[in-house]
Amino acid sequence: MSTSETAFSGKQAADIVGITYRQLDYWARTDLVRPSLADAAGSGSRRHYNYRNLLELRMIKSLLDAGIRLESVREVFRYLRDNVSADLTSAHLVINGSSVVLCQGDELIDVVRRGQGVLNLLPLAQVKDQVDGRIVELYPALADETGSDAIRRAV
Repeated sequence: MSTSETAFSGKQAADIVGITYRQLDYWARTDLVRPSLADAAGSGSRRHYNYRNLLELRMIKSLLDAGIRLESVREVFRYLRDNVSADLTSAHLVINGSSVVLCQGDELIDVVRRGQGVLNLLPLAQVKDQVDGRIVELYPALADETGSDAIRRAV
């Protein structure tokens, strides 16, 4: 584990993101989001998530809350991992029913396209603000320890 990155336990990650530990465990076991710092390695071992993992988890929750099916969320994340290496929080996801379009700079990329519906915008910077706010709210000592510079470096 890198000493320059703050490690968040599975319980902390679930609390910060606003999901159940059971959801977190399922998403890790099914490779939706694997903990970057330490994965579970048998009984009694613990997962350790980094800050970027928290952002990804919060994005997943936001997509699910917007009505996107988990299968489609998996497609979105496969695309993001394969094609977006820059800071994720500088992009936006546009959600139209079950269609998901990535807006990055002047570029629009159709990530998942199925059906029609209500148009929603998920600014990924908002996801970062939500995660930062929950860290400060739930774990103020950890927020003091990491500081905003450490959090920015983790992205």
